[in-house]
Amino acid sequence: MNGISQKLKISPPLKQYRIGEVARYSGLSRQTVHNYTVMGLISEEQWTEGGHRLYNETVFERLARIEDMKQLQTLREIRVRLDQEQTQDQSKGTDKDLVCPSIQ
Repeated sequence: MNGISQKLKISPPLKQYRIGEVARYSGLSRQTVHNYTVMGLISEEQWTEGGHRLYNETVFERLARIEDMKQLQTLREIRVRLDQEQTQDQSKGTDKDLVCPSIQ
């Protein structure tokens, strides 16, 4: 395991995090977090009225995964892979809804 994966074993409290907090808890720089957001590797959940990005707690797991994947793949390859997985996860939920629409 690399450093970020080990750091992220300490669970930060559940809340929304500004970019500086994401950087502090993950061990990445603010610029890296910003770049990953611009590249579409991670996404903010919402924005403050002042224009600050807010991330939810799932960003830490995704950042750890990205850092692990960087050992063998480029950031472009990682984005494609994560996008494919997200599409598959969404289609599984849709398929389930189509198969059993009355089960809630």
